[in-house]
Amino acid sequence: MSIPTPATLTSLEAIAAAVHDCTACPLAAGRLTAVPGDGNPHSPVLFVGEGPGQKEDETGHPFIGAAGKFLDEMLSAIGQTRSDVFVTNVVKCRPPENRDPEPDEIHTCTDLFLWKQIEFIAPKLIVTLGRHSMGLFFPPEYKISQIHGQPKRVRGRVVLPLYHPAAALYNGGMRQTLIYDFKKIPLVLKKVQLTP
Repeated sequence: MSIPTPATLTSLEAIAAAVHDCTACPLAAGRLTAVPGDGNPHSPVLFVGEGPGQKEDETGHPFIGAAGKFLDEMLSAIGQTRSDVFVTNVVKCRPPENRDPEPDEIHTCTDLFLWKQIEFIAPKLIVTLGRHSMGLFFPPEYKISQIHGQPKRVRGRVVLPLYHPAAALYNGGMRQTLIYDFKKIPLVLKKVQLTP
């Protein structure tokens, strides 16, 4: 069993290598490829989704299916591309049949990798995509339907909770909500960068 130790995770590259070798939770047994995340390691914005789907599991890259195309579209609307930002997930291996990740899987993966990624990237703004990534930063009584699009300072960082792009694929009415919330990103980022 391969379980990385914090001392070995000294860079984003080391984290990515450890993700590919990791067998710390049951998700590793069913994956084709682990998905550590990718993009600009110096980006002021970090996007955190839920977990890889089938396309991501096949390629090792996050958000490349239909939800990823919508994410690219929304990034374009704010003058950004995928290479401008860093995108990762709460869990780095695909849950079977795209089920929700279990609490212990989330706990294991975030403790081993996500908090370290945040430490190295040091983003000014963390954008959570969906309730599972939102749940890392907010208490359980907070519902995404109540706080989406509202930036909050959490653990010394500004977090903007948004619906997952896949929500727009299943519910057409969510599309405009997501686009509206997404367009707040440059404004929130500017405010954060101006704050000492």
